[in-house]
Amino acid sequence: MTTLYKLRFLLTSHGFKHANKCISNGQRLNLVLLPCFASGRAVSSYRKDINGFSHCKAVKGHLSLNFFSTLTISRLCWKCGSSAELFFCSSCKVIQPPDDKTNYFDILKCEQKFSLDTQKLQKRYVELQRYLHPDNFSQKSLKEQEYSEEQSALVNKAYRTLQKPLSRAVYMLELRGVLLEEGTDAGADPAFLLEVLEINESLAETASRDEVNAIGRSVREKLKDLTERMNSSLNKGDLLTAKELLAQMKYFTNIEEKVKDRITEGC
Repeated sequence: MTTLYKLRFLLTSHGFKHANKCISNGQRLNLVLLPCFASGRAVSSYRKDINGFSHCKAVKGHLSLNFFSTLTISRLCWKCGSSAELFFCSSCKVIQPPDDKTNYFDILKCEQKFSLDTQKLQKRYVELQRYLHPDNFSQKSLKEQEYSEEQSALVNKAYRTLQKPLSRAVYMLELRGVLLEEGTDAGADPAFLLEVLEINESLAETASRDEVNAIGRSVREKLKDLTERMNSSLNKGDLLTAKELLAQMKYFTNIEEKVKDRITEGC
């Protein structure tokens, strides 16, 4: 609670004048609020392999290679030298290595916008994995097996990134050259930081499951509102506002994870 009193002092007419000084002399707010990534779950590293996915082997006739025909890129097949598409050669049908210039939206064949149909996204993901999963290449050459693993892992990473609003927003801003630095709270709105601090303290101090659930509902509503505002900002090309909203989304996503942990632990 001592820290909370200090922050409240910073928000007074006298204390606010000295806020930057207090924040910069080793008592940074991120030491109080905990970095957004401290839990390691708010934004995943997306380096998970694909072992957790329940894969289905490609059923003959279920999908044709025409399924991939819209994903043409300018390169040649490593095996026959013909024009190659993103995943397979259009001539010899051999799997190709990943193309590092292709973004996640193109990989999953969806519009590059924040508001996505996640059900369609999942359907596309499953369809791709049916063709690309390494189990389908166990009798192929070592190079084809290697490319299958790389392509399957890339599709997995693309899906996990675009599936959640927070990671999708991070990725979209990165595509536009906007990066959100970790652990830099000094430029954040002090009133917002105070709100986050109070929610964290309320969550830490309560032993009531009802209160934990109430905090969870409140945080989800805040995230819903931030998601709608993020969509509007990105559609308008207002990257500065989008960056500010993203920082807030990270804090509330972190709290949401803490709520889930408390419920799992039985509060």
